[in-house]
Amino acid sequence: MTDLLDMIDWSCVECLNQNPSHSLNNALKQGYREDENLFLESDTDEQLLIHIPFNQAVRLSSWAIKSSGSKPHAPRKVKLFINRPSLGFSEAADFPAAQEFELSEADLEGNLLQLKLVKFNNVNKLSIFIEDNQGEEDVTRIQKLVLYGSGGQTMNMNEIKKVGEEQG
Repeated sequence: MTDLLDMIDWSCVECLNQNPSHSLNNALKQGYREDENLFLESDTDEQLLIHIPFNQAVRLSSWAIKSSGSKPHAPRKVKLFINRPSLGFSEAADFPAAQEFELSEADLEGNLLQLKLVKFNNVNKLSIFIEDNQGEEDVTRIQKLVLYGSGGQTMNMNEIKKVGEEQG
């Protein structure tokens, strides 16, 4: 399990509704995300839509999120989407996600959150929709966001054979 920082295509990373003075880089980049005084913050309301493209197909196994400051501003409902090139707020709210999380206080301490491996096997772009926060506040804050997995190799489910099955 590896931190996928080196596989992120930084030139195309995007965060919609971020406060310009508290951007996604604060939560995602090495060094910044370890500083408790730096964080990602939403701007006009509590929602955030984060698009993270990779420079190769990756297999995501887990992720971690850490909240910054007061608990009411911490994310609560989070939806993860894969390989959706033009996902906006209305689609993120309406479309089914690859996986959804209702985050507890323990989840927001940077603990590993496991992903359904079959759904996150061949990911070129991950979109993270923060739908609301713990205290129904106007602003959501995230101190740290980490993606774990592996790159390059993907599992082809068609190549898996039943045990005992002979080729012939």
